[in-house]
Amino acid sequence: MRRAQGFTLVEVLVALFVMALLAAMAWQGVDGIARARASGQQRMEQTLRVGTVLMQWEQDLAALHDSVAVPPLAFDGATLRLTRRAEGGVQMVAWTVRENHWTRWTGPVVTRANELQESWMRSQQLMGNEPGHLDALDGVGSWQLYCYRNNSWSNCQSSNDVAAGGSSGTPKEAGGAPAAARQVLPTGVRMVLNFSGAPLQGTLTRDVLLAPQSQP
Repeated sequence: MRRAQGFTLVEVLVALFVMALLAAMAWQGVDGIARARASGQQRMEQTLRVGTVLMQWEQDLAALHDSVAVPPLAFDGATLRLTRRAEGGVQMVAWTVRENHWTRWTGPVVTRANELQESWMRSQQLMGNEPGHLDALDGVGSWQLYCYRNNSWSNCQSSNDVAAGGSSGTPKEAGGAPAAARQVLPTGVRMVLNFSGAPLQGTLTRDVLLAPQSQP
């Protein structure tokens, strides 16, 4: 009787090696697709977050409120403090960069000058864990603001223009007489964000035109 023919051990080993090689190549392709998809999803989510944060930034500037109690807009090189209109009154908002986070803090909505002054003072002592604090955007190493005055851009830390009547550059004492000069707001604000690395890189610049303010 003729012996039944089959595969030799060498043929089986070669077949297994080829199958393993094909499986490894297929896995690398699937892994690459999954990584590319995850990276694209992360970039999309980050882009949407940046857009949302910038929208909030523009809304804060659009709702700027010029009062006689505190400066409506002040930048000290690290933190921008502004007074904005809110439902039921006004509130303090502080934007700053802290430990590679662009953060936003909002004070309570108030209706009295002394309450607004208290919120202003509180905004100068923020630690990053207060109620109303939000890590708006990650990966921001530093930022700078420029104000458009007299047909040119200048550092917002430079001396502000003043006009007769209203508030000066610092809050007045509660119950005190109005200051002799009032800060004249710029007609535009330019923000420059410098990203420190992943997930965002480079520099982002955004210009915002400020609406004219009525006399307080």
